[in-house]
Amino acid sequence: MAKLAFLGLGVMGYPMAGHLSKAGHDVTVYNRSGAKAQKWVAEFGGSAAATPREAASGADFVMACVGNDDDLRSVCLGEKGAFAGMRSGAVFVDHTTVSAKVTRELYSAADAKQVSFVDAPISGGQAGAENGKLSIMCGGDKGAYDRAEPVMAAYARICRRIGESGAGQMTKMCNQIAIAGLVQGLSEALHFAEKAGLDGRAVVEVISQGAAGSWQMQNRYETMLDDHFEHGFAVDWMRKDLGICLDTADENGASLPVTALVDQFYKDVQKMGGGRWDTSSLFKRLRKMG
Repeated sequence: MAKLAFLGLGVMGYPMAGHLSKAGHDVTVYNRSGAKAQKWVAEFGGSAAATPREAASGADFVMACVGNDDDLRSVCLGEKGAFAGMRSGAVFVDHTTVSAKVTRELYSAADAKQVSFVDAPISGGQAGAENGKLSIMCGGDKGAYDRAEPVMAAYARICRRIGESGAGQMTKMCNQIAIAGLVQGLSEALHFAEKAGLDGRAVVEVISQGAAGSWQMQNRYETMLDDHFEHGFAVDWMRKDLGICLDTADENGASLPVTALVDQFYKDVQKMGGGRWDTSSLFKRLRKMG
């Protein structure tokens, strides 16, 4: 069992840190809202720290799951940042979805302090975090990954190193690109079924067993048809992720016409007041259009 720190107790980080505690690790948590950290300690044990540096002090592994590039920099760098408190040889594991640019920047900053940095973005949503069934895609030095993988196993369905620093974030971009197209396709199929006077549930029961089947179809079609979008991954966060994808595509020359289009559709959803709706709300946009 290891001495761990976990930075960021949002809808993903809170249960992930809980799985680490249940696995027997000694976990210290940090959250921007101290009340959330105290609630976690009351539920899972361990301890809470006032700063990322204090949480990371003496830890073998420091996990982070925060919001964006700037949030990640703030918990890593500076006098109160985790890097300032980490011992030589410790491993920082970042579960945030951020740009590959900031990942490589922080990899270098960590290396200068003789700390390893593994980018390890996650997929599987809130349910995956709560059930300990996340997909984790990793980049970084193999030795650091090999040490961190048994720790991440506490909340992983699959955990794999894809390549060097940044490869995990690039893989997460592939994930979000695929999801954007899948959700739009599912939304259009359900919308078409309604316009054709078909029973959407009966349609999905049949087509989900063939080549059209997907995780999105299996897990989202019922809530979509019921006009229920108050769960899952928020549109605001998806637009943040797709922005990273599109910026990176500009840099590497990839062509992402469908992703760019769906990003604009999510912008429409935001204008409808749906920034906190989950990503399947693309269907609600089509219903509104008539």
